[in-house]
Amino acid sequence: MALRYQRLAQELSTMIATRILRPGDRLPSVRRLASEKRLSVSTVVQALRQLEDDGQIEARPQSGFFVRLPALEPLSPPAALSRRAIHPVTVDISNRMIGIRALNYQPDMVPLGAALPANELLPIAQLQKLYRTVSRDAPSLLQVSAHTSLNQQELVRQLVRHSLNWGPPLAPEELVVTNSCTEALALCLRAVTQPGDTVAVESPSYYLVLQLLENMGLKALEIPTHPRTGLSVDALELATRARRVAACLLVANFSNPLGCLMPDSEKKRLADLMATRQIPIIEDDVFGGLHYGAQRPWPIKSFDSSGNVLLCASTSKTLSPSLRLGYVAAGRFHARVVVQKALNSGATNPVTQVVLARYLASTACERHLRSLRHSMERQVLRMSDLVQQTFPPGTRLSQPQGGFVLWVELPDGRDGNRLHELATAAGIAFVPGDMFSASGLYRNCLRLNCGNPWTPRIDEAVRTLGRMAASLPTAS
Repeated sequence: MALRYQRLAQELSTMIATRILRPGDRLPSVRRLASEKRLSVSTVVQALRQLEDDGQIEARPQSGFFVRLPALEPLSPPAALSRRAIHPVTVDISNRMIGIRALNYQPDMVPLGAALPANELLPIAQLQKLYRTVSRDAPSLLQVSAHTSLNQQELVRQLVRHSLNWGPPLAPEELVVTNSCTEALALCLRAVTQPGDTVAVESPSYYLVLQLLENMGLKALEIPTHPRTGLSVDALELATRARRVAACLLVANFSNPLGCLMPDSEKKRLADLMATRQIPIIEDDVFGGLHYGAQRPWPIKSFDSSGNVLLCASTSKTLSPSLRLGYVAAGRFHARVVVQKALNSGATNPVTQVVLARYLASTACERHLRSLRHSMERQVLRMSDLVQQTFPPGTRLSQPQGGFVLWVELPDGRDGNRLHELATAAGIAFVPGDMFSASGLYRNCLRLNCGNPWTPRIDEAVRTLGRMAASLPTAS
């Protein structure tokens, strides 16, 4: 006769096998299981430990027990890059990308394309209330005098305070508030490059980064990137040894589209190497606050002792894309960035700056971020689980450690662009893989947005994509 803990373990195991409990789902707490099953706490813990030993669940510090995602076959290494010499490439993706992005905003399309969080996951009502309060209490913010400074000091204080969560605090004097992270990246590029220069980027790299390079007449130097540990510092060292590179534009924390996380040791090594070679690092940390682990990872900026790293971030992925508010911690390039900001757009809306400052100061902010991180992790796991079930055998997936995008590699050389054509006709939006490469690599890949709560419509869209992918011809 099975012991009590074995019976509970078998009951939970059956729920996992029948997908009543899905990968990523949190199990009831130990005390709740003990109460509901009329068992001792020690018996419940023994049952959970058995399931953990069997690889069916995992414990997460201060969070409880979760159903594990089945082991994935790792993504292919970036062999297409590593087997040949790396050369700068002229970027030409913007015209096509505009059409692909537009599909995601059509109401009849399933929005698996643009990497945006769903409205219902954002604190829109609280922000609207703050707009009313700030406009009433500080009418002077709408006057000309409010634009004499690029930054509202109330916001600067909050940005510095929040930076204490991830290493040495940012220096107030190096901050420039911007109209989004995109503007922050553009200002930094203008501050440290000239048309015709070469900029090192990850491969695959976020298509908007490539569009910025194209718009400014810059060339992309694609550096191989590991799907778990991020950009290869060894490859970057070789690529910059003899060739002039004006800057690096990188994402160390949860890159888009891979969701990978660079180890701290490599971040420090990268910061030291580029400082020695006097190559500025423009760091995009827009996903840094959407970590799945207990602690927010440090950006490269935290390991910079020479002011060589220009850290860019915004609230678009965590609070609201419509705020259009970001910032740069520009290090030794602060004066150059300020000039570019003044010439290109002037001061960022002071009302929005104060609204954001007051929300960041509230206890509601951290509660919201905790909830959002949990939702995004759950949605990524749910999407991963269904892709594994429904896409053709041999499909490989990224294993994001933060953010809310999923990178899918189709097997047998199947064409992601052909899949995109079929999906568009069926009312499903996503971004094909070659949009993440200046060289047109990754045609057998696609990126899926997991920023929306799970619905039957999304479920059916992913199943449809799987059937379409299975029907594609394979490479001969």
